Amino acid sequence: MSQFFQIHPVTPQKRLVNQAVDILRRGGVIVYPTDSAYAIGCHLGDKQAADRIKRIRKLDDKHNFTLMCRDLSDIGVFAKVDNTHFRLLKTFTPGPYTFILDATSEVPRRLLHPKRKTIGMRVPDNAIVQALLEALGEPIMSSTLILPGEEDPMTDPEEIRDLLEHELDLIIDGGFCGLEATTVVNMTGPAPEVTRVGKGDPEPFRV
Repeated sequence: MSQFFQIHPVTPQKRLVNQAVDILRRGGVIVYPTDSAYAIGCHLGDKQAADRIKRIRKLDDKHNFTLMCRDLSDIGVFAKVDNTHFRLLKTFTPGPYTFILDATSEVPRRLLHPKRKTIGMRVPDNAIVQALLEALGEPIMSSTLILPGEEDPMTDPEEIRDLLEHELDLIIDGGFCGLEATTVVNMTGPAPEVTRVGKGDPEPFRV
């Protein structure tokens, strides 16, 4: 049975944020709001928790997980970023984009795309996630909360609770945060390529 926290979307309560981080550190799987839709996440180094997320979402090994990061300095630790990448990331983070980049050796191999060795990176513009990341001190391994057979992410914390409370350790209710997933931009080729259109405006990345 999962815990259910209502956290203020503008001024997150520090006590609840710290409890949520403790759940992450102990191997918990949590659902939390972002600036695009609700996400499901766990501690970066916890294989069992990651496997639980794969089971809930029915993901295969080709799925590109995303590291939810505080800022560009976090991205630079886990992804290979050249000057062109850096300028784009600086312009469009924080925001509702996921950037596919070549991973560094800091990323556990099991989280990488098996052939391309890439990882999704994201800096969310959401006070709750930023508070979680600040307290945790490292990225959260995440995926948009889209259930098997569905195209759209889940947006209602109460519905999430009804459907998934026995499979999660914590659901954070941060209110309505949007109906769309992020726009995904692949930055591993000679030019950025938009591979999923979501909440973020794709036009700046279309050559």
